[in-house]
Amino acid sequence: MQSFSRGWSFLQQAWSMAFKDTDLIKPSIYALITGLIVSVIGMIPIALAAFILGTEGIFAQAVLFVLGAILVFAQFVVSYIFSAMTVYLIYGYLSEGDGRMDKAWEIVKRDFIDILTLAAVSTVVNLLKQTAQKNRKGGIVAGLARAATRALEALWTEAALLVLPAMVIDDLNLKDGLARIVQITKDNLLLVGISAVGVNWVTGLIGFVLGLIGAVIGFGVGYGTILASGSATAGIVIGIVLGALIFFAFVTVASVISTYTGTAYHTCLYIWARETEKARAEGQTSPVAAPAPLAAVLG
Repeated sequence: MQSFSRGWSFLQQAWSMAFKDTDLIKPSIYALITGLIVSVIGMIPIALAAFILGTEGIFAQAVLFVLGAILVFAQFVVSYIFSAMTVYLIYGYLSEGDGRMDKAWEIVKRDFIDILTLAAVSTVVNLLKQTAQKNRKGGIVAGLARAATRALEALWTEAALLVLPAMVIDDLNLKDGLARIVQITKDNLLLVGISAVGVNWVTGLIGFVLGLIGAVIGFGVGYGTILASGSATAGIVIGIVLGALIFFAFVTVASVISTYTGTAYHTCLYIWARETEKARAEGQTSPVAAPAPLAAVLG
């Protein structure tokens, strides 16, 4: 319960920063909009290929797999580009009192190849999990494979969230970034924050609640519109569109909250570990204060 309470407190601290400097939240909004556009565009060739080639046969399945992989890769690229911007903006805010968009864009340009590499690995992990999940035959072996790929994805997702700050703040490539995260984890520089602050629980609950509220209100407005129109065709169309828009609006808010809060949390964790590592190297034995949003939570 204490972990959840701290997660909620951190969310408040993170959003307090965003309200003071609205640039911090902009990349999360841009990511949502851009990701939606990329998904819509990416689904067009997949739908055409499925229509022309069908879904049966090795060739058709291979084409659909490749197109799907390209779409997943593009989605990861979009997500990491704007997350990298958020990381730098938060770092700038905490270290200089101002997160500047122009500097954040420059960092993204500098680290673009590294971001592509990170997205490529995430795509491979995602495809491995999807392939294992589709294989419902094979008994115990297939079950173990599904469990292993789920664990791999969870581990890689957490690692990627920490590697990104290493890339952005310390200008490291993927290999060096992973090595750095492994090292600071072995040195127990991240375990306290990860185990004590339940950010994922809080954002997950918020997403569920907002999604449920959006579904209920959307259904109510949509169904009410249909009834008010006497179930006319135009009324049915308008009702469905209104209901979907309301639901999507709530899901959008939940997505922005989750994305920004999660990025802020992992950025603060990395900054804290980085400063603690530096202090230890200099012979300092006293504890190093965590970044303000995290320090306010941990006390």
